Amino acid sequence: MNLELTDKVALVTGASRGIGRAIARLLNDEGCRLALVGRRKHLLHEVAEELAKTTDKTSLVLAEDITAPDAAARIKSAVLESFGRLDILINNAGGSRPIVDGLGSPHEWEDAMRLNFDAGRNLTHALIGTMQAQKFGRIINLTGSEEPISLNAAMPPNGATDIWSKSLSRVVAKDGVTVNCISPGIVHSEQIDERVFPSEEDQQN
Repeated sequence: MNLELTDKVALVTGASRGIGRAIARLLNDEGCRLALVGRRKHLLHEVAEELAKTTDKTSLVLAEDITAPDAAARIKSAVLESFGRLDILINNAGGSRPIVDGLGSPHEWEDAMRLNFDAGRNLTHALIGTMQAQKFGRIINLTGSEEPISLNAAMPPNGATDIWSKSLSRVVAKDGVTVNCISPGIVHSEQIDERVFPSEEDQQN
């Protein structure tokens, strides 16, 4: 396919595995210049090496914990220094947080909100001014189900992300920037297989 993305600069969080890695592959195939963000540097380099086999572009690898207070500022600085702009932001990093002990601890709920809502919001707010200035930007937030089958601390952040995204879109649409959410459903990925459906029986059911 041709999505007319050649030489657009795209940043993908959670790019080392699963959906994020698949998104990076697709954007690479469409000719984007990529910034790959994740915590595990060796896996990011593995992705960058894989992508380099099919393009003459070199991906920017940023090993960052996006929940760290100053991560958004560091990522922004690195992206603008390397590319001078950002056209597409994919807020993919996140993780299911099944509550297995009672109603869950305050730490479990706060950790889920930090990762699944605060981190993407902070990164977006850090970078959106660049998109507004150039009168173009695409922000895509990967969320998840809001129909719980059990208590899961990752689900309230999904709802928060949806509402925030809609609100933000009202502010930045006039500047040529769109904000959308995608709920991809349950797929085989490292964190889903380990946290939600850890056994073959669970996965079959």
